Amino acid sequence: MSDRPNIILIITDQQRFDTINALGAPWMKTPVLDRLAREGAAFTNCYVTSPVCVGSRASLFTGMYPHATGVFTNFHPWEPTWVKWLADTGYHCVNIGKMHINPYDAKGGFHQRFFMENKDRPLFLDEHPRALYDEWDKALHARKLEKPSRYTRYTADPEGYRNAHGAFPWHLDEDMHSDMFIGDHAVWWLKERKSEAPLFLQIGFPGPHPPYDPLPRYLDMYKDVDIPIPETTAEELAAQPPAHRTLRNNMIRNNYDSVSWKDKPTPEELLRIRRHYAANVTMIDDKVGEILKTLDQRGYLDNAIVIFTSDHGDALGDHGHIQKWTMYEGSVKVPLILWSKNHIAPRRNDSLVQWMDIAPTVLEAAGVEPPKSFEAKSLWPILKGEANAIRKEVWSELARDHIQTGAEYIVMRRDERWKFVYYLGEEHGELYDLEVDPGELRNLWTSSEHAHLKNMLVHEVLVWQLRAAIASRQQPTPKPQQAMLI
Repeated sequence: MSDRPNIILIITDQQRFDTINALGAPWMKTPVLDRLAREGAAFTNCYVTSPVCVGSRASLFTGMYPHATGVFTNFHPWEPTWVKWLADTGYHCVNIGKMHINPYDAKGGFHQRFFMENKDRPLFLDEHPRALYDEWDKALHARKLEKPSRYTRYTADPEGYRNAHGAFPWHLDEDMHSDMFIGDHAVWWLKERKSEAPLFLQIGFPGPHPPYDPLPRYLDMYKDVDIPIPETTAEELAAQPPAHRTLRNNMIRNNYDSVSWKDKPTPEELLRIRRHYAANVTMIDDKVGEILKTLDQRGYLDNAIVIFTSDHGDALGDHGHIQKWTMYEGSVKVPLILWSKNHIAPRRNDSLVQWMDIAPTVLEAAGVEPPKSFEAKSLWPILKGEANAIRKEVWSELARDHIQTGAEYIVMRRDERWKFVYYLGEEHGELYDLEVDPGELRNLWTSSEHAHLKNMLVHEVLVWQLRAAIASRQQPTPKPQQAMLI
C-alpha cells in the first residue's frame, strides 16, 4: 500500500451553507455530516468563485478564478487540470456521479468516469447539442422506467406542476433516485476495486439541486419540522439592481429545472420547498454514511482525507429568488468539511476561504507542488494550526448567460465586514454592511455616507482583475514533491 493518503472528494450540487445541524442549523437531520464536522475541520465561511455549476467547478479543478479560466456559464467547454497530475504521479483517479465537465463525457484526467449529469437534463438527442445518455439514464431504461422531468411532470398534471414550485416527492423505485443511485454505485465500485494504488475518488451527488425530489420516507422526517423561511419586502426588492428583477422574471417564465417560480410565494409554499430540500440533504447524508462505512471496511480510511462540500448554494426564496445566479450568501456560501483519522485535527475555522482552495490542499496532500500561477491558496496552514486565516477577502464572478440575462458581468468582493457587488457598465450595484446587516436586507449602494467606500471598492475590483491577468499568463505543469506536506 502507498504511504500517500487516499483522497475522497464528495461534492453535492447546490447545497447551502446552513444545511448541517452541527454547524448551526438545528432543524436539519444530518448525523453523518455532524460527526465529520465535529471530528474534522469545518470551514464556516467558504465561498465559491461563481454561483453557477460549471464556472465554480472549473475554478476548483484549475485553481483559477473564472476570468482567468474563461469559464463563466454552464455551456463553456472545460476539463479538469490537476486530476491528470495526480494520475501522472500514481494515483488511481475515478469519478462517480456529477462533475459537470463540458463535454459531459470527457475523461477530464480520470482513469474511470461513471458520469451522471443534471436530474432534469433533456434527452432530445436530435435537438439539444449537449444531450446524451448517462449511467442513470441507462439504468432507468433497463428498469423500463420513464425519467421524471419538467416535460413528463407538466404533461401529467399542468396545474399541479405549476403549484409545486419544483418540489416533487420521488415516486419511482427508491434505488433509482439519482442520489441513491450514485451512492449505491460508489459503494458497489469500492467493494469491487482491487488496485493497491492510492485512490483519488470524486463522488458527485446530483442533489439537492432541483427538482427538490426526496424519497417520501425522508420527507416524512420533516413533516412537522419548523424550518426558517424568508420574508421579502417590497422595499428590499425595490433596492435591488434591475438585473435581479430580470432574473426573477426569467425564472417565472421558463421554469428551469422543473421549478415553476412565482413572484410572491406564500410562507406555506416556501416551507414546503425547504422541507423537500432538507429531506434531500438528509438522504445524501445517509448515503455518505454508507460510503464511509464501506471505505472503512475496505481499509481506505486508515490513511485518507475525506472532503465534503458543494459547488454553490440555493436561494430557496431568499430575497425573492430561487436557485442561484446572485451574490447573496445563500447562493455563494457553501459547506466545507475536511476529515481524517490521522492527518487533520478537529477544529472550526470562521475565516474567509475560497472553494477552489481545495485544489492546492489536495495536491500538497498527494505530494504534488501546486503551480505558482494558482490563485487558489492551500488550507494546510490553517489545518496544521500555523495560521488562523489565509485570505482577507473572497471573490465571485458571474457573466450573462441564458438565465442571468440582465447584466453583462457581475463581480462580488466580500471581506469580514463589507460585501460589494459590482455590475459592469451600470449605475446600480449592491453594498451591505454584514456587521449590522448579516441578512443583506439593506442595500447601501445609493447611500451618500458610503460613497467613498464604494469608490474605493470599485478600485479594488480593477486591481484584482489586473493582478489576475498577470498571474494567469503561465501555468506550468507541476512536478511531484519529494516529501508529504501533511
